[in-house]
Amino acid sequence: MSSSSGDRDVKPSYYEMNEVKGGFQDQPTQVEVDADRKGSVEIAEAAEIYGDIQTAEEYGYVHRGLKSRHIQFIALGGTIGTGLFLGIGKHLAQSGPLSLWLGYIITGTAIWAMMQCLGEMCTYLPLPGAIAQYATRYVDPAAGFAIGWNSWYIWGITQCVEISAAAELIGYWNDTITPAAWITLIIVLVLGLNIFAVSIYGEAEFVFASIKIITITGLIIFAFLIDVGAGPGGPIGFRYWHHPGAMAEYIGTGATGRFAGLFATFVGAAFSYGGVETVTVAAGEAAHPRRNIPRAVRRVFWRILFFYVLGSLGVGVLVPYTQPELHKAKGANASPWVIAIQNAGVRGLPSVINAVLVTSASSAANADLYNGSRYLFALAQSGQAPKIFLKCTKSGIPIYAIGLTALFLPLTYMSVATGPGVVFNYLANITTLGNIITWAQVLVSYIQFRKGVAAQGVDRSGWSFRATGGTVVAWIALAYFTIIMLGNGFSGFTKGNWSTGDFVCNYIGIPIYLACYFGWKFVKGTHWVKPSEMDLHTGLAAIEREAATYVPPVARNWVEKVWNMLC
Repeated sequence: MSSSSGDRDVKPSYYEMNEVKGGFQDQPTQVEVDADRKGSVEIAEAAEIYGDIQTAEEYGYVHRGLKSRHIQFIALGGTIGTGLFLGIGKHLAQSGPLSLWLGYIITGTAIWAMMQCLGEMCTYLPLPGAIAQYATRYVDPAAGFAIGWNSWYIWGITQCVEISAAAELIGYWNDTITPAAWITLIIVLVLGLNIFAVSIYGEAEFVFASIKIITITGLIIFAFLIDVGAGPGGPIGFRYWHHPGAMAEYIGTGATGRFAGLFATFVGAAFSYGGVETVTVAAGEAAHPRRNIPRAVRRVFWRILFFYVLGSLGVGVLVPYTQPELHKAKGANASPWVIAIQNAGVRGLPSVINAVLVTSASSAANADLYNGSRYLFALAQSGQAPKIFLKCTKSGIPIYAIGLTALFLPLTYMSVATGPGVVFNYLANITTLGNIITWAQVLVSYIQFRKGVAAQGVDRSGWSFRATGGTVVAWIALAYFTIIMLGNGFSGFTKGNWSTGDFVCNYIGIPIYLACYFGWKFVKGTHWVKPSEMDLHTGLAAIEREAATYVPPVARNWVEKVWNMLC
């Protein structure tokens, strides 16, 4: 096969690739041949998933329009929202600096283990709304149904959490305008970024993530400088870890109270880490997923270490947990970063930080709508949601899936009557549990996936990404998330702290998941998937073909070398 220089951008056909590469293990099916002749990569991938070219053409398919830099920046900062900038102050006041730091480290370690497992599955077979599809294929179709709908409503609620927080933060500058006005503006922005080509969503998240990364990097440097003596009060060191102390008492007293405070940070950190799996949700729309997904997943470690671990340490050394603003202030004034800046006597910077907080919340809401719609799209692919949610626009947007997910957005207006802070706390409790359930399901899917790979004799040695620690770390992380899931609302079971509303918000996700699981199991008569019968191959051929023709970019100078290393 030969091609002229003018044909460099033309994608080779299946048969041309077969000739160049020396043949694939599997010969093309008639569906794949028909799709290949249509000349559309998306239609070819859809045809293999749906089983016929007619369905693929009728509904369309998502486009792989997310470039490498989009995926890498989504992985680094895509869903960093109010938890790291604002919510962290609540947990510092509640538990103390050492407990806060340990909570982020321990939960972060479990998150890293979960992402290793998810990264391996997603690199092998990147699918839209991958987590639900893996549960369907590798565990039980009822598990896919349950986690898919669980994740969909969690993302639907989370977008309201972030928009509610953004409305409260804008009040830092002007509290005379009703929050409903700001809520409306942010909803319009989020919808606008999601209903056009996925590349527009990717560009927006690239910009938003860049702002957040620059800001948190600057804040960590600021924390170091102030701590070593750059501020007006001289060196701070670990002064506040001695007085008022490193670990605050929560609920109880003595060692029991300090342990309760530490356990509470596990739950708080889970909210901040929420959405860390977003990069794999976007895998079905990522260009060159076999290259880009492993790079993005590996960078989750650095995201956890640099942003969350160093960030929690930074606020812990700069602000004592007894600081009055942590307990009484609202909005940006309650952020430990803003408090630290004000204590250092730096003027003007709090408004800059508040602007970043608003941007972060809006960005997170943007990602939440995207994630929720892709879960719904995945459910429709698996036959667990109406087929209408498969319908994509010409630019590859699952428009009806976005429309249904967007119906959650009016819930944000509840904050106008009850106050943004109240709505934020209630909805945050619901989403935290939902995140933990999702992570636990990922680990169960991975454990089953490895059984299927072994039973079917699939060779992992040549895979571009394999989970560090394998099923051992998966079991450990699963045990940890199970403990956090069951202890999520432990404070309500202590004397004098019962709240029916808090109890419902802290645990409602568990019966919803179980009802979906057993309901689908009863109606459809599904069974636990046997490793030998596990579907490890549907959709794989299109990914293998794309990977076979990928040519890595060649850097022409040192600037491009650095850029290729970053993205």
